[in-house]
Amino acid sequence: MSGKFSEKMEKALNEQITHEYASAYLYLAMSACCRDMNFDGFARWFKLQAQEELTHGDKIFDYMVDRGAKVKLLKIDEPRSDWSEPLEMFKDSLEHEKFVTDLINKLMSIAEEDKDYATRSFLQWFVDEQVEEESSV
Repeated sequence: MSGKFSEKMEKALNEQITHEYASAYLYLAMSACCRDMNFDGFARWFKLQAQEELTHGDKIFDYMVDRGAKVKLLKIDEPRSDWSEPLEMFKDSLEHEKFVTDLINKLMSIAEEDKDYATRSFLQWFVDEQVEEESSV
């Protein structure tokens, strides 16, 4: 361990930043699709979700910088852009949030393995946030 994070944790945190920003991309795509279908209320909701995901990525980014770690921004793939109806988007959103919950849980496991109590404490906010995310979809 470099005094900041183990290599495994640093890599996983960098990957999580990417996943958070990719989540924002996905929700922006959903927002655009809702706008195309004239579901403006849903479009606003998905846009707010996108902004929240950017905030999550920024939170991890800042934590890494504050701890003196190397932030490495990774490639973000193009998200899906077409859905047949909003219900399909909400189903996809829930599945996506479950995927993110699994990623956060894996980060927590790494922190526990590393006895990295500061990161474990930091990640607890994300664990709690994912409970909220899954219940709001």
